[in-house]
Amino acid sequence: MNALALPQPINPKLLGSIFVLLSAIGFSAKAILVKLAYVYSVDAITLLALRMVFSAPFFIITAIWYSLDKKLSPLTGRDWLTVLILGFLGYYLASLLDFLGLQFISAGLERLILFLYPTFVVVLSVLFFSRPLRKKELFALLLSYVGIAIVFQHDIGTVQQNLILGSSLVFASAWAYALYLIGSGRSIARLGAMRFMSYVMIVACVACFAQFLFTRPLNSVFSQAMPVYGLGIAMALLSTVAPAFLLALGIRHIGASRASLISSIGPITTIFLAYFFLNEPMSAVQLFGSALVLAGVLLVSL
Repeated sequence: MNALALPQPINPKLLGSIFVLLSAIGFSAKAILVKLAYVYSVDAITLLALRMVFSAPFFIITAIWYSLDKKLSPLTGRDWLTVLILGFLGYYLASLLDFLGLQFISAGLERLILFLYPTFVVVLSVLFFSRPLRKKELFALLLSYVGIAIVFQHDIGTVQQNLILGSSLVFASAWAYALYLIGSGRSIARLGAMRFMSYVMIVACVACFAQFLFTRPLNSVFSQAMPVYGLGIAMALLSTVAPAFLLALGIRHIGASRASLISSIGPITTIFLAYFFLNEPMSAVQLFGSALVLAGVLLVSL
């Protein structure tokens, strides 16, 4: 009698690729969920606070888990200061500007603008670290911004109000996230990606709560339409907590470079999701501009 064949273990690289792919889809869905919530007249500050309220317990539990690990070195005063600054900059300010911008522009354009952050990292490295700008990188930057110009021109034709204001807010969000990436490299190497991510997210949650308490009456969080709470939970679980953990696990298996390549599916995913769930227009011109942006960002990433 033949022995039963044991199931073969999943290839770690394949598993890591699946994690990163799911992470990219989750992050891409955030813009769709935000736009759906705005249908119910919730403002950006309240919506962001709801997102963080539902996300915070998961990051607090993760932080406690790592704090109990005696093998890990404790955070120094400099580590805490870095966590505070980068948490405020990368996950509070960047998220706030993004949510504000989504009030005025399409989800597809928002995701493409945010996806430019690797090119901003290159520009910041040239300006502040005297890093030479190579011809390939210059070509990639031009390719990306020509692509954004094409998509921007396409969206002007859809008669969106305050298109320039919304685009500017999302550009500022991408710049804030690029600054966060520039400053986080050393801390991630020292503390570990999961541990560092949980700490900076807690900082962002506290900042969002504080802003809400200072600018909105507390009872306003309980007076939203029921679908807003459902969308807030989905935003927290599917587009914040799960993608963050999946990305960290994916990078552990396949490395940051491969993860960056797989994550490039994000903007295209957003465009298709926006087409199906928000009835946002999708044309050949928009897809061509999106392809230029993706090509430019991938050149920079490689």
